[in-house]
Amino acid sequence: MVEYTGELLKHIENPSDLRLLSEEKLPQLCDEIREFIIEATSTNPGHLGASLGVVDLTVALHYAYNTPYDRLIWDVGHQAYAHKILTGRKNLFHLNRKFKGISGFPRMSESEFDAFGVGHSSTSISAALGMAIASNLKKDKDRQHIAVIGDGSMTGGIAMEALNNAGVSGTNLLVILNDNGIAIDKNVGALKDYLVDMSTSPVYNRLKNLIWKLLGKVTIKYGPDHQRIAQQIENAIKGSILRRSNLFESFGFRYFGPVDGHDVKRLARLFVDLQNIPGPKLLHIITKKGKGLKSAEKDQTLYHAPGAFDRKTGQIIQTTCTEKQAPKYQTVFGRTILELAEKNDKIVGVTPAMPTGCSLNLMMEKMPERVFDVGIAEQHAVTFSAGLAAQGMIPFCNIYSTFMQRAYDQVIHDVALQKLPVVLCLDRGGLVGEDGATHHGAFDLAYLRSVPEMIVSAPMNEEELRNLMYTAQLKNQGAISIRYPRGRGVMPEWKTAFQEIEIGNGRIISEGEKIAIISIGHIGNTVIKACEKLLEENIRIGHFDMRFLKPIDEEMLHHILKNYQKIITVEDGTIIGGLGSAVLEFMSDHNYHTSVKRLGIPDKFIEQGSIAELSKECGFDAEGIYLSVKTLL
Repeated sequence: MVEYTGELLKHIENPSDLRLLSEEKLPQLCDEIREFIIEATSTNPGHLGASLGVVDLTVALHYAYNTPYDRLIWDVGHQAYAHKILTGRKNLFHLNRKFKGISGFPRMSESEFDAFGVGHSSTSISAALGMAIASNLKKDKDRQHIAVIGDGSMTGGIAMEALNNAGVSGTNLLVILNDNGIAIDKNVGALKDYLVDMSTSPVYNRLKNLIWKLLGKVTIKYGPDHQRIAQQIENAIKGSILRRSNLFESFGFRYFGPVDGHDVKRLARLFVDLQNIPGPKLLHIITKKGKGLKSAEKDQTLYHAPGAFDRKTGQIIQTTCTEKQAPKYQTVFGRTILELAEKNDKIVGVTPAMPTGCSLNLMMEKMPERVFDVGIAEQHAVTFSAGLAAQGMIPFCNIYSTFMQRAYDQVIHDVALQKLPVVLCLDRGGLVGEDGATHHGAFDLAYLRSVPEMIVSAPMNEEELRNLMYTAQLKNQGAISIRYPRGRGVMPEWKTAFQEIEIGNGRIISEGEKIAIISIGHIGNTVIKACEKLLEENIRIGHFDMRFLKPIDEEMLHHILKNYQKIITVEDGTIIGGLGSAVLEFMSDHNYHTSVKRLGIPDKFIEQGSIAELSKECGFDAEGIYLSVKTLL
């Protein structure tokens, strides 16, 4: 349990309790919620900065709207900690992101207050619009629909598609643009510059305040007809002040703002007023990510998800380790691409809003003109990379595995079909831990294996990651994916001379008797631990690292199937369509009848928990592999 609850917060179990408070008590409640979040995440790490930034907004929304009847959707979902605390999960919050606990993101199955499941960005407006139209069809005319989009999510293409559709829908929809200037790294692009223009124009903002007061007075005194006249006056004045037309009103939205996103009392009043204005509306609010914790306000990237920290000072608690640790795969990628780029001027880096997370920031610091952060826009990142490749460049496009799912058509149509040498570096392949089902990199091996002209690879350690990256840029190999996991590798000493790896060649880790294990990627290191335990019992089994799922090493498979009686395949990807499926297809094509047991992520969505807990649940931790071998003996 979280020890701190606060004088007001301890009495609030759901939004109906919140609505019993006087408006004057709301700022105090916001302070208490921030203290609660800080205490909870200081020992049970999670997404800190984004949730601190929207506490006032969250309180105002639940105070003014009749949730859960009114539908509230968060985008991205890591903003929703205060929402969870206010909607019946305060006493469960110590289990946030934990195995068998509550999700770190909104989930429809978890609470009726979670109107829509959100883990990936930019989906809220589409979902809210669908709900609003459904309400119209069901004659629920009084139901409100609110999409809170922030942390850079408005740069996602689907958000623009939804705005375009919603603006002509006439539905009762409110989009709240939480403008904090940052996703994980600083926001980039023309939209960011546009929002800065809107939020910093002093003349525009003074007139907006005057017009807002006019709208309120006219509506109260004379009704909605006069409100529409006042709205027309506002539109005319705005058009003459802004150096370009209002983007959101061009989409058909009534635009309000920008307003202070930390003035909870004013926000609550605004939300009451906005409920009486028909049609699609957009409220632009300005917030500070990390609000309430000075260190989080100062270093917003670091405190996006800082790990354990001292709740009083904000200082991050460093874990001690007496042994020399292996580097993170992300660090190896960042240092390697910089090393390669220094020797090959055709190499460029591309990332959709994750330069720090994937370590492209290392190259960005040294070669800013050759690294491109395109915002939260995975589809654009892939096709942009294809354009670079079409003109002779060698783009290393780094996208987390779970987010690459969003650009599947671009991989097929724009990269593979045209045989363009784009290097897709899939970070966070496999289980990622506490972020849960929305973030596990479960499907990339399977969904890329089915694409013609695609090379699919996974290194077992840091040295192989370096060599695969080196191989990918030597000549036009066509489209190649290199997937690797979140976190540390296994080699404290890893920076050796580059060696080319022949495409499609696996390697023998060990030969044995009767049983062979075939693995791909980092999970092979877990297989090695299981083999060592078996060897203590004088049980020698074969272990083969495929390295490439496509093209698969057919010569090695023939060797294995002719010399071993039973096979176990091990992969940290979905068991359907991955390595195990490839081996079975090969056996069918070549008329082998060897017994095969497949270990991998089962055909279900895996929830949150530590990687060790989830690997055990899936049966491919060292103990699970060991027991699988024992059952086959």
